[in-house]
Amino acid sequence: MTTVPGSLIWEIVKKNNSFLVKQFGRGTAALQFSKESNNLYNLNSFKHSGLANAKTVTIQPGKDRSVVLATSKTKKQNKPASLLHKSVMKKEFRRMSKAVTNQVADNRYRPDLKKAALARLSAVNKSLRVAKSGAKKRNRQGVKIVGRK
Repeated sequence: MTTVPGSLIWEIVKKNNSFLVKQFGRGTAALQFSKESNNLYNLNSFKHSGLANAKTVTIQPGKDRSVVLATSKTKKQNKPASLLHKSVMKKEFRRMSKAVTNQVADNRYRPDLKKAALARLSAVNKSLRVAKSGAKKRNRQGVKIVGRK
């Protein structure tokens, strides 16, 4: 089975696909977004496309306040069930960011997506935070006593 080059796939799907979202501003579709998986910035571009690139990175929330880092296997492009290599991270943010940096940039997987992956990790981690209940903020301003003589 031969594989089709990513640049050819991009030329076919860049203007028309089911994931494309066009925002019309001033009468033109200046902003084009994409709802496809494996797209870190959700932009309709070849660099961030999960359809056209063989190597993709995904960061999504998992179960029990965990983060799932998924990278695609390049040799399983025609087997969608076993395409992604997923790893679940339940560490604090600094360790997760180090793991993402190691996987994406330091292993030379997709170093151009390092900044986007860290931004996505930050957004997903922020959405998983739970506000602490019970401890209320104390008013640290001085209390004004009125009516003393």
